[in-house]
Amino acid sequence: MKNFINLNDISLDEINNIFDITGKLKNKLHSGVKHPILNGKTLGMIFSKSSTRTRVSFEVGTYQLGGHPLFLSSSDIQLGRGETIYDTAKVLSRYVDGIMIRTYKQSDIEEFAKYSSVPVINGLSDLLHPCQILADLYTVLEKKGTLKGLKLSYIGDGNNVAHSLLHGCTKVGMDISVATPKGYECEDFIVKESIENAKLSGSQISISNNPEEAIENSDVVYTDTWISMGQESAKNTKIKDFDGFQINSEKFGKAKQNAMFLHCLPAYRGYEVSDDVIDGQNSFVFDEAENRLHVQKAIMAILMG
Repeated sequence: MKNFINLNDISLDEINNIFDITGKLKNKLHSGVKHPILNGKTLGMIFSKSSTRTRVSFEVGTYQLGGHPLFLSSSDIQLGRGETIYDTAKVLSRYVDGIMIRTYKQSDIEEFAKYSSVPVINGLSDLLHPCQILADLYTVLEKKGTLKGLKLSYIGDGNNVAHSLLHGCTKVGMDISVATPKGYECEDFIVKESIENAKLSGSQISISNNPEEAIENSDVVYTDTWISMGQESAKNTKIKDFDGFQINSEKFGKAKQNAMFLHCLPAYRGYEVSDDVIDGQNSFVFDEAENRLHVQKAIMAILMG
């Protein structure tokens, strides 16, 4: 594993290795055992899109591994504007030991990785969110003890989270049911890639516009914000289009009795999820958020250690 850009490019063995190292690093941290795997190394963090969780988890994680995080905002570096991606990748590769990028275009991350001589990690693009989804799956593994054979239902926008969930679930053998409003479906090529994964892992995929049907018999119910960063102008339209897609107690009750609720956060309570669900005893959103730290540390340890 040279880079971490797209879950569809990662094998099941590599995912299991990440999870194994995640557990070990999490235990070391909670036991107060230092683990300076990245001693003397620097992670360059490029943020064209701001984020609380991504910045804090990568920055703190790098410190905990003994390394140094270097934050580069959109005012410090602009992918594809002014200096070329080629030049930027070549120069930064001479200074740092790894690069995390959170930006808009997936193609920018892929191009950056093509020319970088150090590992590149996808912190998020408009197409994919692989670090988040590995944290989600690790959280399910912690709570359920297994992934294979479980059913996850995703209710909401067919966005980057939904795309990487399709990749991730079908890699590890989880069934996945995705329900989106009409016009907000996942990209066809992502669905096709996931169908191919499912043929190997034995998982089942369901794509529909029916949230009630999708949630039935689910072990995990997942949703995400309807209004992603950069889409604020479409808020009123989206609220109307997503009518009936809120995860409330009635809908959540269609899942299994011990079903988990997950949300990658930030959550807009009263829109995609009701307070009683996200604050309920079946909600693991804060465990999920913490596991971003541990999973990303494992990825950095593998790529940069």
